[in-house]
Amino acid sequence: MTRGGQRDDGTGEDGGPERRCIVSGESGPKEGLIRFVAGPDGSVVPDVAHKLPGRGAYVTATRTALDKAASKGLFARALKQPVTVPEGLADLVERQLTERVIAHVALARKAGQAVAGFEKVRDALDKGGIRVLLQATDGSVRGKSKLWTPTGARYFAVLTAAELGLSFGREHAIHAALAAGGLAERVVEDAARLSGLRASVGGGAPAARKD
Repeated sequence: MTRGGQRDDGTGEDGGPERRCIVSGESGPKEGLIRFVAGPDGSVVPDVAHKLPGRGAYVTATRTALDKAASKGLFARALKQPVTVPEGLADLVERQLTERVIAHVALARKAGQAVAGFEKVRDALDKGGIRVLLQATDGSVRGKSKLWTPTGARYFAVLTAAELGLSFGREHAIHAALAAGGLAERVVEDAARLSGLRASVGGGAPAARKD
């Protein structure tokens, strides 16, 4: 076991893979990091799905870390080659993560694993089995406070009402809930990283309900 809870084989205490942020130098689960590779033209390419071939460089999913990596030449050092950083890299990553969250929620909806609307979400919370509660960043605080995050579930306020509505084929949605499963886990991973880039929005998670 190495420092910081990382094992000699590069995994964390829970056995999950860990990677080192090129900005902070700290190791952590790769789900909390954004991976980058060098494209064929030598430009830095975000690999938010962690699937592109080649040497990867990992950066903590915050605007501060991404801006520092770009301005300090840390990508070239980590990728071991001259690279160019596209203008507005943090905006690009945010956009890609937003699209992934919307797409995964849409897939969950088509699979019958996601519902939207205050009444439907409240009923789903009452029945149990909910893994993720999503609420729009621009929804009313009063309305959002009437729902609760079940124990063991995750809460995110990282999408606008218009963005969340795209997942359900409507103009807007304020409340949504996802049942436990693989799609919910993908939403958790991407929404957690997106929250790092949209740290100034949201506004607190509803407390777990106590009956």
